[in-house]
Amino acid sequence: MNWLDTILQGVLLGGLYALFAAGLSLVFGIMRLVNLAHGDLIVLAAFLVLLLVSALGLNPFLAALVALPVMFALGWALQYLVLNRTLGNDILPPLLVTFGLSVVIQNGLLEGFSADSRRISAGALETASLQVGPLNIGTMPLLTFLSAIAVIVALNLVFYRTSLGRAFRATSDDRATAGLMGIRAERLFATATGIAMMVVTIAALYLGTRANFDPTQGPARLIYAFEAVIIGGLGSFWGTLAGGIIIGVAQTLGAAINPEWQILAGHIAFLVVLLFAPRGLFPRAVD
Repeated sequence: MNWLDTILQGVLLGGLYALFAAGLSLVFGIMRLVNLAHGDLIVLAAFLVLLLVSALGLNPFLAALVALPVMFALGWALQYLVLNRTLGNDILPPLLVTFGLSVVIQNGLLEGFSADSRRISAGALETASLQVGPLNIGTMPLLTFLSAIAVIVALNLVFYRTSLGRAFRATSDDRATAGLMGIRAERLFATATGIAMMVVTIAALYLGTRANFDPTQGPARLIYAFEAVIIGGLGSFWGTLAGGIIIGVAQTLGAAINPEWQILAGHIAFLVVLLFAPRGLFPRAVD
């Protein structure tokens, strides 16, 4: 039963990693943009939620709701004014610009909030749990996992059931032809990044309420996001969820054997999947 509980905790942890990865998968699927600042944007959103909670006394979930349009606007402006200028056949300019953005965000947060670790208080939810037979399920990890499923469902509905999603797919397939049909790729890409930043805000909420965070944690979050996306298969939102779960289960199993193996076990799982499925478990283009 202890092993069953360990696997369950890994599945729930995988929901958090899927939230880290969903926005990255969205942006890459539409414009093939590798955003090296993605993890730092998650941390930035966590500090924004913390600021709203501490300054206005808001509940963390309400603070995240307030932060959603702010992060959407930030993502829209960032893509429209900066990142759109880097898109093209050469993948190096986006990498260099987003790397520089990562450095700027980290140093800005260090100046504004210092290097001290912080945590967003969620009150009684932090220790609340549900008893399901012999298993004890934490309420916050369960909420995280359910939120990850809701985000994946919402992204799939947007992509495959709306006119915006059709425009996303058309532009991703052939930007020039989509432009002839009146689709303005620059604004569409900005909207996609704005939506990705809303997903980032949800991920930041659970990052901040479940563990301590500091301005330098962005790169580690980016690694988990990349691994989840690649394990699941580029362009597959459900695959991203599966990738997050695989990393989460591997980490909890590794920690159960030896606490020092937790992070390493996740990376080993990533390498094993790539060994047998180089294109990921569910490779699919966003079309």
